[in-house]
Amino acid sequence: MMMTPKIESFVMHCGEMGSKWGFNRTVGQMYGLLIINEQALSAIEISETLNISRGNVSMGIKELQSWRLVQVQHKPKDRKEYYLPAGSIWEMAIRVFEERQKREVDPTLSLLRDNLLNEPANEQEQFAQGKMREIHDLLETITHWAGELQTMNPDKLNTLMKLGAGVSKIIDMKDRFLKSG
Repeated sequence: MMMTPKIESFVMHCGEMGSKWGFNRTVGQMYGLLIINEQALSAIEISETLNISRGNVSMGIKELQSWRLVQVQHKPKDRKEYYLPAGSIWEMAIRVFEERQKREVDPTLSLLRDNLLNEPANEQEQFAQGKMREIHDLLETITHWAGELQTMNPDKLNTLMKLGAGVSKIIDMKDRFLKSG
């Protein structure tokens, strides 16, 4: 499979974004390649297209499967496994968010809860616990809100996101009205 400059640009960018999402550049490139292909790709096709080893592809597929981002497809009379994205772009975004929450937010909340259970030993710890409480409360609010968003269907979620700027303007108007009143 040959990549056009436009497709190559997207795949390489996915590699850079992958490192920000929590997996390495090669895994990000593999996922970008799978996203923009109409047909499922074999490990050999991925390896040849990205010029990476089959071992790298195998490890990358395992990583993408652990994130629940790819699924395996079999073709009649073909022993090879083929890979394609698991679900829509919205579902991918939700899975990435869920995995990052499990790997980053949940351990932080657990540590904060543990630290907040103990009485502070001095003023320094009391101040630190106050800040930890603020972080905890913010993460809890974000986690709850994100959970609500994950239950919405993509159409409603898209509408809500488009309303975002409008809601901000309404809140600003309310604040100005309350100040003038």
